Amino acid sequence: MSKTASTAATPAQQSTQDWPTTHHQVVIVGGGTAGISVAARHCKGWFTRPDVAIIEPSDKHYYQPLWTLVGAGAARREQTERDESTLIPRKATWIKDAVASFEPEHNYLLTRGGQKISYDYLVVAAGIQLNWDGIPGLQEAIGTNSVCSNYAFQHVNYTWETLQNFSGGTALFTHPAGAVKCGGAPQKICYLADDHFRQRGIRDRCKLIFAIAKPTIFDVKRYADTLDRVVERKQIETRFNHNLVELRSEAKEAVFEQLDTGEQVVIKYDMIHVTPPMSAPTFIAESPLADGAGWVDVDKQTLRHRRFENVFALGDCSNLPTSKTGAAIRKQAPVVAANLHAAIEGRPLTASYSGYTSCPLVTGYGKLVLAEFDYEKQPMETFPIDQSKERWSMYMLKKYALPILYWKGMLKGRA
Repeated sequence: MSKTASTAATPAQQSTQDWPTTHHQVVIVGGGTAGISVAARHCKGWFTRPDVAIIEPSDKHYYQPLWTLVGAGAARREQTERDESTLIPRKATWIKDAVASFEPEHNYLLTRGGQKISYDYLVVAAGIQLNWDGIPGLQEAIGTNSVCSNYAFQHVNYTWETLQNFSGGTALFTHPAGAVKCGGAPQKICYLADDHFRQRGIRDRCKLIFAIAKPTIFDVKRYADTLDRVVERKQIETRFNHNLVELRSEAKEAVFEQLDTGEQVVIKYDMIHVTPPMSAPTFIAESPLADGAGWVDVDKQTLRHRRFENVFALGDCSNLPTSKTGAAIRKQAPVVAANLHAAIEGRPLTASYSGYTSCPLVTGYGKLVLAEFDYEKQPMETFPIDQSKERWSMYMLKKYALPILYWKGMLKGRA
C-alpha cells in the first residue's frame, strides 16, 4: 500500500488547485460515537497539543441506543441529546462542515462549505445513511397516520404516541434487507409494544406481525433460540424473508417482496413501525475509499484501509463483517487509536480487532437478553451468567449503566 499512487491531476484537483489548503496531521471524518471515541483516545497522552481535526456538521450528538425505550415510553428523548461542542476533545479542532469528496491518492478532501483539507492520516467514522426515500411512500408518511420509527430523534416520540393511541387491529413492525445499525432494534419495539398492549388490557384485540428480510430472527443461534421462544410466548406472527418495498399510507397497506420467491405480498395494518433501509453515506460510496458495496474497505483486524496505508476507518461506515453497534465501536476505537499512533511513529500495527459486537435485546419492560459475539458468530459474553436468558439485571444495565458508560467513558477515551 502507498500513501500516493498517482501524480496526475484529477478533475477535482484541476477545479480546486487554487483553493487555500488547511493541513492537519490527523483528520477524523465524523463526530459521532466512533469519531469522538478515537479523537478522545488520540488526544490523551500527548504532552503537547496534537494536530487533530474533527469534521462534523451537526450541532447535536445523540445516544441512539436509548431510542428503543423512548419509543416505548420508558425513557425521555431529552436524555439522549447533547451539544456536540461539549463532546469535542479540548485538544482537537472542530471543523463544522461536511465532506463532499475524498482524494486519498493526494491526501486531501473537499468539504461542502468549500474547504480543501489535507492530512497525513485520515480516520473515516461517518456512520450510516438512513434512506427514508428508499421505500416509496415512506418519507411522506413518516410521523403521521400511525406510521412511526425509532430511527430518528425527530420521530421517536411519535412511536410512543402511536402506541398510546392504538386501540386494536394489526400492528406491523419491519426489518429491511441489508445492513442496519443496531440490528436488534426493529424487533425490540415489537416486544415492548406487546407488553404495553397487555398492560392496557387490549392485547386480545391486537395482531402483532414482525416482518424481517432475513430468514431467521437473529444471526447467532444461541440468542435466536431464546428470541424464538419470546415470539411464541408473545404470540407474535413472524414473516421471514419479507422486505418492505412500498408504503401506501392512505390505504394503510404495506407492500413486501418475498426474497425467497420474488413474489409481492400486501399486508394491511392499523399501525406500522418502519426501520428504513440503510447504506454507506453517498460521499463515501462514490469515493476511492469504498469497496464494491460502498463501505470503506478496511482490514478487519487492523482497521487500516486495504489500499491507502494512511487511512483508517471504523464504525458503521466500514465494511467490517460484524453488526453495526456502539458496542462494536467501543472495541474498535482502541484498535484504531493504537494503530494510528503506531503508524505515526513508524512502528508495526499490532493492535487487532476480534469482531466483537453486542446487541442488548430488550424483550419487554424489565427484560433483556445481552447478546455478545465475534466475527465467527461465537458468543463473547462479559458476565459469568447465561446471557441468553431474559434478565431484569441486564435491562437495568441498558437503561441506566450503559448511557453513563457512553457519556463518561467512551466519549472521554476512558472505556
